[in-house]
Amino acid sequence: MPSPTKGDVHVNRPLTNISVAYLQDQKNFVADSVFPNIPVSKQSDLYYMYDRGYFNRDEMEERAPGTESAGGEYAIEVDTPYYAKVYAFHHDISDQRRANTDSELAPDKEATELVTRKGLIKRERMWASKFFVGSVWTNNRVGVTTTAVPGTSVVFWNEDGSQPIEDVRGAKSVVLESTGFEPNTLVMGSRVLDALSDHPDIVDRVKYGQTSGPAQIELSELIALFKIERIFIMKSIVNTAAQGADNVHSFIGGRHALLVYSAPSPGLMTPSGGYTFSWTGYLGAQAQGQRIKRFRMVHLESDRVEIDMAFDQKLISADLGFFFEDIVEAATV
Repeated sequence: MPSPTKGDVHVNRPLTNISVAYLQDQKNFVADSVFPNIPVSKQSDLYYMYDRGYFNRDEMEERAPGTESAGGEYAIEVDTPYYAKVYAFHHDISDQRRANTDSELAPDKEATELVTRKGLIKRERMWASKFFVGSVWTNNRVGVTTTAVPGTSVVFWNEDGSQPIEDVRGAKSVVLESTGFEPNTLVMGSRVLDALSDHPDIVDRVKYGQTSGPAQIELSELIALFKIERIFIMKSIVNTAAQGADNVHSFIGGRHALLVYSAPSPGLMTPSGGYTFSWTGYLGAQAQGQRIKRFRMVHLESDRVEIDMAFDQKLISADLGFFFEDIVEAATV
């Protein structure tokens, strides 16, 4: 049988709405929260890059009567491209399965949730591979067991004698001094949050502000201690085993932490550690560049539910981030 034609295929708005709701409810995923999402009408284009050094020089001079003022220039790099690749996944609902289901909508809803979850995992893993690894950011520190080497490593945050609060505050100062922008966002893996929640220094500081019972470490307390605007915890997991093999689940965020300046909203002259360009001009795609299609696969006697996602996650300024690599020891349980 021939493949469906363009006339047989359409973006399914009710299923897309289910997908959007599912995306918005996924607090374990951070890829669409850390950096601003920029909806774009074209799959590829150029964006501007400004050399901040021009903006940070002291070049104003005293002006004598009847003379010109001191002046200067700034440089713009316009050959920096983004390219929103299209990623897709589908699930087929057989006629026999649909006929044997109590609610006709249930198979479509389940298929939508399945393909959306695949999209979330893909987006999160790609985000982690671009922003949550060593050697990406200008400043990088690796966790060690005992003696830290200044400029290279810090003591594991789950070790006695470690100083996570001082480490983060010091990293904020490093970025602020070199860029003029103070990091406002801290992203950490779930294992890192576990270590910080049990760290004696943090527990001692928090418990004195609580009236009774054991100290309960909330993100609001960590935000106050680190003097940061936002904290995101990467709790999402991925199964890296092939189908049919024993499952191998692990946290996508690993044991890392990233301190970074993220623009509150994108702008022409607005710096940020990263941006996500989502291709919303892709035939009915939503804000994250995703769309859900449902169409008939006659030769399979099935309905296909398919998701497309078109996006590009771009590192904008490596100087605006400070990465703590493997900042806690590997889990023993």
